[in-house]
Amino acid sequence: MPPRPPKPLPPAGPRGTRPANITIKHVAHEAGVSVATVSRVFNEKGPVSEATRNRIREVAERLRYSPHGAARSLITNKTAAIGVLLPDIYGEFFSELIRGIDLASRRCGYHLVVSSSHGDRRELEAVLRATRGRVDGLIVMSPDLDTQTLQANLPETLPIVLLNCRNDGAWFDSITIDNHGGAYAMVRYLAELGHRRIALVKGPAGNFDASERQRGYRDALHELPGGWSEDLEFDGDFSEEAGYLAGTLILELKGRPTAVFAANDGMAIGVLSALRDAGLHVPEDISLAGFDDIPISRFTAPTLSSVRVPIADLGAHAIARLLHTIDMQNRHDRLHVTLATTPVLRQSCASPRVGPNRKIAAAPDDERPFAASLHGNDRKPATTGKPRTADEPTEGGPKRNGRGTGRPSGPSRRAS
Repeated sequence: MPPRPPKPLPPAGPRGTRPANITIKHVAHEAGVSVATVSRVFNEKGPVSEATRNRIREVAERLRYSPHGAARSLITNKTAAIGVLLPDIYGEFFSELIRGIDLASRRCGYHLVVSSSHGDRRELEAVLRATRGRVDGLIVMSPDLDTQTLQANLPETLPIVLLNCRNDGAWFDSITIDNHGGAYAMVRYLAELGHRRIALVKGPAGNFDASERQRGYRDALHELPGGWSEDLEFDGDFSEEAGYLAGTLILELKGRPTAVFAANDGMAIGVLSALRDAGLHVPEDISLAGFDDIPISRFTAPTLSSVRVPIADLGAHAIARLLHTIDMQNRHDRLHVTLATTPVLRQSCASPRVGPNRKIAAAPDDERPFAASLHGNDRKPATTGKPRTADEPTEGGPKRNGRGTGRPSGPSRRAS
């Protein structure tokens, strides 16, 4: 008995649109091929001539047919989706990171499923369990996450790449940034300008990025004559509000520091606001530097010296590694990569005042290496990136000289 033809196509809906019940059988009938041939085209499995393939795709487009995602994943064992788990999705850092991941994934035909844990462990575990069977691989950036939590909540076969997480090296691929080297280099730069009392606004306790930046800060100060003092470290949580509070506490110190290094740009911007509200000027009264080099750091007044993190590149590297892991079906040697960070020198840093009437040195206009005498025993900063000045082109914007007028007086939105 010959196969029955599909039911006639239902009439067009409003504005000439087709209803949602166009099936693979309608496509096969219109293209004059079998359902199996249409299936092979959309699942990219099995031999189909180029002419037939083009005809099927033309018919599918004309009928506005799209394969059912769940049914297709049952056949191919793939979802064409990648999961991204972040500690937060608010602020410029995470928007840049997601942008880098999204651009790289779309070029390879994958869609993103993005979620955040907000630092809540139970929520983190729930999100991990919810990704089972819904994604082909997972990118995880959760500085509070440990390997045991991942192993307990995810199947062993799921490809995973960790971003800036603690990793014992045996189970997962990982990509980190040189937090320690970047912090070390920025504090050494402040020391080169003549600062000896340099305060730190820390990140949240237990956070991997924060602890590494704190370690770089301390290692740099331990090499200076005055050494390190716990009294110059102030609690923070990567928010502008925490930076503002830390700024007010710094101003209460009897021996006020001449420079402040914040563990991220958001807190540095909060410190800047606190200093401005107290009637102080940066860098005339106190120098200031941050970390991450989020886009808004180039538009504060003064422009903010920071440690540049290749945020978009971090996302692109993560996608490239994850797709390799997917292709290898998670049977591969684990790779661990550290991306260099680069101090970017702008107007918020200068030499400290010596006496009430002495002018301070201007912020650097030319690129120059750190003084070799400050490194001791020919030690180089751990970061491989060289210092840059505001005169150089920066990510996301054209070349700037940092001397123009008409800049916004401060941030208009929260940075992470």
